[in-house]
Amino acid sequence: MTDSDQTPPTHDENRHDQLTTAPNATEADAAPRIDVTDQGDGVTRIDIRDDAAVRPGADPEDTDEA
Repeated sequence: MTDSDQTPPTHDENRHDQLTTAPNATEADAAPRIDVTDQGDGVTRIDIRDDAAVRPGADPEDTDEA
């Protein structure tokens, strides 16, 4: 088989490989964290998934009540 017969890995395959090769990595580390939707007219919507283990913003457990 020659190199021209092989298809290059997709973005998702590369992402999965990168996120699961570290020591102690699990399949959960490669779970999707965002949803990207093309809304047409050059508009792209990016949403943080509700089931994402890590979300941006302040930690709800870390309250600064003084």
